[in-house]
Amino acid sequence: MGEKYKPWIIFLLLLIITRSRARELVGSGAVNKILEAISDENHETVHTEHEHAHVHSHMDHMDPSVMVFLTFEDLKVGKTMAVYFPKRDPATSPKLWPREEAESLPFSLNELPYLLKIFSFSPNSPQAKAMEDTLRECESKAIKGEVKFCATSLESMLDFAQTILGFTHELQVFTTSHQTKSSVTFQNYTFENIVEIPASKMVACHTMPYPYAVFYCHSQESENKMYKVALGGENGDRVEAMVVCHMDTSHWGHGHVSFQVLKVEPGTTSVCHFFPADNLILVPKPEQHGLATM
Repeated sequence: MGEKYKPWIIFLLLLIITRSRARELVGSGAVNKILEAISDENHETVHTEHEHAHVHSHMDHMDPSVMVFLTFEDLKVGKTMAVYFPKRDPATSPKLWPREEAESLPFSLNELPYLLKIFSFSPNSPQAKAMEDTLRECESKAIKGEVKFCATSLESMLDFAQTILGFTHELQVFTTSHQTKSSVTFQNYTFENIVEIPASKMVACHTMPYPYAVFYCHSQESENKMYKVALGGENGDRVEAMVVCHMDTSHWGHGHVSFQVLKVEPGTTSVCHFFPADNLILVPKPEQHGLATM
C-alpha cells in the first residue's frame, strides 16, 4: 500500500519542508540522511538465514537480540564484547508513508480490530500481536523526565524533533553504518576507535513493528552522551556504530531488559546501547562541530 508512494516521496517531503520556515531549518541534509537510513540501499539483503558466530560468554542462554547493552565503563578502545546487529530484508521491511496517508488511518489500541481488518491480519496472527505491542508501547506513560512520541511519518518525526531540539537549529542525523556485507548478526566485536559527539539535547527514534514505518521517538532530560564507535568483528566485519549512554537510570523500571543483561539495578550505573542501522539520533547541528576521541 505504501510502496506506490516511493517514487515521489522524496520530492513530496522536500516540498513540504521548504514551504515553512520551521521546515527550512531542518535542512535537506537531515532529510536525506533519514531517508537513506530507512531506504532499501541502507540495508543489506541477506539471502541466507541470519547467522551467529560462536560467541563464548556467560550470557549464552540469553536471546542474542538483547545483546546491545553496556555500561559507560565498558566504552573503551580495545574492549571486546558480543553485540547483536539485526540485518533486515528491504523487500519485507515496512515502507515510509507520507503524512496524509498515515493520518488517514487511526493509530490507537482501541481501533486495533478495525486496523486488523484493514490490513487483513487475523486477530491471533503474529502480525496482530506485533501491532498490539507497538500500539500499547506508544500509548504507555513516559518515565519521569522523558518525552516520547510515535511518529507515523517523516514529517511528524521532524515536528517532534524540532519541538524538543528547537526551531532555530538545523538538525543533524546520526545512524549506524555497516561497512561490509555479512549475514552474521551476532558476534564478538573489538572497539577500535571511539569518538564522542557533543550534543546538548538529542532525540532517539527506534523502528517499531507495524505494517508501515513507525518510529518510537523519545528524549530524556537526564544526562546523555553519544558516541561513534568503530568496531571490528571477529569475522572481519566493519561497523561504524552509534552508541548512546544514559547516565542516570534511577527512574527506569526494574524490569528493563538492560538491567537483566548487565546484572545491575536502576540508578547504580549508566546504561549504554548500540543502535541498529535503521534507528536514528537527531541533534541540533552546531556551528562548530567538535569531536572528542577517547
